[in-house]
Amino acid sequence: MAQKATFYHAGCPVCLDAERQLAFSLDPSRFEVEIVHLGEQKNRVLEAEQMGVTSVPALVIGTQPYHINFGAALADLK
Repeated sequence: MAQKATFYHAGCPVCLDAERQLAFSLDPSRFEVEIVHLGEQKNRVLEAEQMGVTSVPALVIGTQPYHINFGAALADLK
């Protein structure tokens, strides 16, 4: 069974580059990847925050957040 991975981003150039480089390169047999654009899905900001995301782009695998570069602080998306 594939492990859930959620990629949170805000649509900025840093985020989109990270999405192309990282989120789409995960092995689909090992990871079920969901892409969440927090600029368009503001109702998911609290969820990201509860998962430990403090800035985007960020990839959460299971319950572990991994912050990638820096595009925007999560607080700026509220």
